[in-house]
Amino acid sequence: MHASGIPFADRSGDRLRAWTGLTADLFYDAQKVAILPMGFCYPGRGTGGDAAPRRECAPLWRSRLLAQMPEIRLTLLVGAYAQAAALGPGKLEDRVRAYRDYLPEYFPLPHPSWRSQLWIERNPWFDAEVLPVLRKAVKAALRERRE
Repeated sequence: MHASGIPFADRSGDRLRAWTGLTADLFYDAQKVAILPMGFCYPGRGTGGDAAPRRECAPLWRSRLLAQMPEIRLTLLVGAYAQAAALGPGKLEDRVRAYRDYLPEYFPLPHPSWRSQLWIERNPWFDAEVLPVLRKAVKAALRERRE
């Protein structure tokens, strides 16, 4: 995002859109989908990818932005940092596997970056069991918004 100014404007975005079943036009329609990163400031490079979100960023703006969006139907918790912020401490795999426990408010997902490919290969239940339910939940949330 830091290069283009557009979140998920890379292969991870392609993967996330495929997971949700959303076209790019719908995914980037700010009237229907809000994309709120854990930090609006790029944390820089870490070992094996981007560094963790900076701790000071989200407390400055996140709750104020969310308060301005009272009609949120579904929040995708994309990656361990988003899950920890919303749900507290826990393991990503456990949360993703138990996604039904967090519905209808949240849907925990691994981050769609290239680094998650190995995790996805080791957890074939994700593609088979979780993604079909995710697509239905996203579709239902968008349908509710129109009604």
